[in-house]
Amino acid sequence: MAAFFGCILRGVIPVPLDVAGSVEFIRRVIQDVSPKLVTGSREQIHQLDRVVAQIAFEDFDATLPAETLLEPVASLQADDILQIVFTSGTTGEPTGVVHTHRNVLASLGPIEREMRKYLKYERIFHPLGILNTLPLSHVFGQFMGIWVPPLLGAVVYFESRLVGRDLAALIRRERISVLAAVPRVLGLIESSLIERFPDLPDRLKAAEGHSALRRWWMFRDVHRALGLKFWALISGGATLDADVEHFWTTLGFVVVQGYGMTETAALVSLNHPFHTARGTIGQVLPGREVRLSTEGEILVKGETVSGSTWTGGKVQPRESEWLSTGDLGTLDPAGSLSFRGRKKDVIVTAAGLNIYPEDLEAALLRQPQIRAAAVVEARGAPGPHPLAALIMRGASDDAAEAVRAANLELAEFQQIRHWTIWPEPDLPRTSTGKVLRREVAAALAVAPGEERSGAPASGGLASMIERITGEDTSALPDSARLSEDARLDSLGRVELQSALEMRFGLTVADADFQKVQTVGELRGLLNGSPALAPRQDPHIYPRWPWTPVARAVRLIFLEAIAMPLVTLLAAPRVKRDSMREPDAPVLIVANHVTLFDVPILLYGLGRRMRRRVAVAMAGELLLDWRHARGQGNWFLNLVAPVGYYLVTALFNVFPLPQSGDFRASFVHAAQAMDRGFHVLVFPEGRRTPDGRMHAFQRGSGLLWKELQCDALPVHMSGLWGKTGWFRSGKIGAHVGELIALPLEADAQAATTLLEERVKGLDGGGFSS
Repeated sequence: MAAFFGCILRGVIPVPLDVAGSVEFIRRVIQDVSPKLVTGSREQIHQLDRVVAQIAFEDFDATLPAETLLEPVASLQADDILQIVFTSGTTGEPTGVVHTHRNVLASLGPIEREMRKYLKYERIFHPLGILNTLPLSHVFGQFMGIWVPPLLGAVVYFESRLVGRDLAALIRRERISVLAAVPRVLGLIESSLIERFPDLPDRLKAAEGHSALRRWWMFRDVHRALGLKFWALISGGATLDADVEHFWTTLGFVVVQGYGMTETAALVSLNHPFHTARGTIGQVLPGREVRLSTEGEILVKGETVSGSTWTGGKVQPRESEWLSTGDLGTLDPAGSLSFRGRKKDVIVTAAGLNIYPEDLEAALLRQPQIRAAAVVEARGAPGPHPLAALIMRGASDDAAEAVRAANLELAEFQQIRHWTIWPEPDLPRTSTGKVLRREVAAALAVAPGEERSGAPASGGLASMIERITGEDTSALPDSARLSEDARLDSLGRVELQSALEMRFGLTVADADFQKVQTVGELRGLLNGSPALAPRQDPHIYPRWPWTPVARAVRLIFLEAIAMPLVTLLAAPRVKRDSMREPDAPVLIVANHVTLFDVPILLYGLGRRMRRRVAVAMAGELLLDWRHARGQGNWFLNLVAPVGYYLVTALFNVFPLPQSGDFRASFVHAAQAMDRGFHVLVFPEGRRTPDGRMHAFQRGSGLLWKELQCDALPVHMSGLWGKTGWFRSGKIGAHVGELIALPLEADAQAATTLLEERVKGLDGGGFSS
C-alpha cells in the first residue's frame, strides 16, 4: 500500500498484479508495460529475472531515501493515468484496463457524500474494523482495502487464509465490524457456524417473520461467537446466492451487495446498507448510466468507465462510450439491478431457449448433499444442453437423488439430465473465488458418445502434492500411498494440510489427517467425510498474558525476583556477538538443557529484550499440568495447575505440541509477534538426555518460514550436571548474530541453518 500510494502521489503508474498469478503471466506483463521498477516481497521477486530494477518490500527502509514526500506532484491532472489493472492471464496476450484519477474519484464521490450523513454515528463505534479478504490487485479489494477506509477513519485487517473457522475467530478476536469478501467466503463462514451450532438451520426456520431485534436476540450466541461489534457483510466480485444472503440477514446481520467490474473502476450499483433490496445488486449510483440491450446485456456509461486499455505496449482508446459488460441483468421498477449471469455462459438449446447456468447451480447448491457445482454447456444429441460438475458432501451415490431434487425447482427446459462427479476437492477458481467455467468445460469437453472423465484441468490434489515434494505425481492412482508413492514425509504432510485448508477453505482435523495413508483416503476426507467435523482443541493458547496488567506483573517479577535470583545462584556469563537489539520481533532458538534454561536465557538477552518474549513450551507437559496428572505423586498433581498458571503468567508461556495441533501454535506465535513479542523455541523438542545438543526438529524451520522474520541463535552452556552450579562461572548464554531467512531455503534447509548456527556458538568463551 505504501508503494501504491507513493506511485500515485509522484505521478508514477502502478501496475498491481495478483500474487496468485503465474510467474509466466507476470513476465508477459513486464514485457508489455516495460516498467522502470518491480517491487514485491523478496520471495515474489526472487522468482523473476533481473531484467528490471527490483526493490523488495523488506528492503524499503535500507534502500529508499529518508526524505518523505507527502505532497502530490504539481502537474497531476484528473485525466492522467492512475493505474493499469490486468484482469486475466489465462489465454492470449495480457490486456490491461487503464484507470484515470477521474475514474476513481467519480466512483468514490457519491459514496463519500452519502457517508457524511452517518459519520456522527460512527463515532460511537470508532474505529470501525474492516476485514478485507480480497487481493489488492482486484478493484473490489482496492475499494474496500484502500479507497473507502480513509473516508471512515477505519482500521483494515487483511487475511489471505480463507478458512471459515479461522475467519470467524479472527472477526471476534480483532473486533471486526465489517467483512468485505466474495460470496464463497460468506459461504465458508456460514458452514463453520453450522458446524459449531448444529441446530442453526432449524432455528433459522423458526425465526422467519420475527422482527430484526427479536431475531438478534434469538441468535445472540452466534453474535457472541463473531463478536458483538460485527454487524455487516459486503459482498462483491461474484453473484451472492439468495440462500446465503437469507442466512445472514435472518441472523440479524446487514448484507450489502454491489455490482461493478474492472472497467468501471469498482461500483456501478450498490445496496444501501440501511435500505437494502434483497436479491438485487443495488441501485445504480449517481454519475453512472445503465441500460439493457435487446438481449438483456448490461451496458454502462459514465465518468467511472475506463476510456482505454493497455495492449501491445501502448494505450488503446475504447471505441464506444457505452461499455458492454458481458453480463446479463434485469432492472425492476424501483431501479434496482439484478444479475442473471455471463452472456458467454448462456446455453441456447436446440429449441432456442436460454438456460442460465447460475439458475441451475443455485438449485443444485440448495441440496444438502452437494458442496459445490458448476454447470457448463455440452454438445451432442439433441443439441446443446447443460452438464453439471458436482462435488458431493458424502457418497457419490447421492448425486442422482440430489439432481432429481434440484430438477423439481426448475422448468422443463432447464432440467439437468447429465452430470459428473468432479474428482478434486474443489472446482478450479480465480483468486477471488469465482469458478473458472472455461477450465471446467475444457476438462469435460469430449466427443459425443465418449465417457466424460471429469479430470481437472489444473490445480488439483496431485499438483499440490507435486509442488511440495518435487516429484511427478500426475499419474498417482487413489491407491497410492502418501509416504511411499508420493514421497510425502511428515513435514510434507504438515505443509500439505495447511495448503489444503487454504486452497479449499476446509478445516481438517489434525488427528484425522494423520490417519490418512492413501490418495484415495485423502480425497474421501476432503469430500465430506465426518472427519471434517470441528474438533475440540485440548490446548489453550492464552492471550491474557499480553494484557497491560499481566505485562506489568511479569516485568516486576522478572526484574525484582527472577533476575536477582539468577544473579545470586548462577552468576551466568553472557556473551553477545552484537549489542544491537533487533528492530522487529525475532524467532529466538536455543539448545535445551534444563528446566532453568528460560530464566538464564532471558538474563542473557538483556533487560529491554527479555520483557518482550513469548516462550513456546512442550504442549503435552502444559496439558498434564492443567489437568493435574503425570507428576509422580498426588501432591505434585494437586499443585500442578497452580504451576501452569504461574509459568503462563510470569514467563508468557504458550504450548507447542510435539504431535498434532502445531498449526494452532504457529498461529499463536504469529499473533504474539504482531503484539511485539519475540518468540522463544527450543527446536530439539526435549531436554538433552546426555548433555549434548541433539538434532533440531524440522518443524522449527517450518515455523521460521511461516513467521517470515529474522532468527536469533542462543547457546546455553554449563548447565548439564548436578553439581558445581552455584556461582561456578561455567554457566553461560552465548547470544549470536541475527540470521536472515534465506529466500530459497525450504523448511528442512531452514532447520539445518538454525541448528548449525546454534551449534557454532558452543564453547564461545564458556566452559561446557
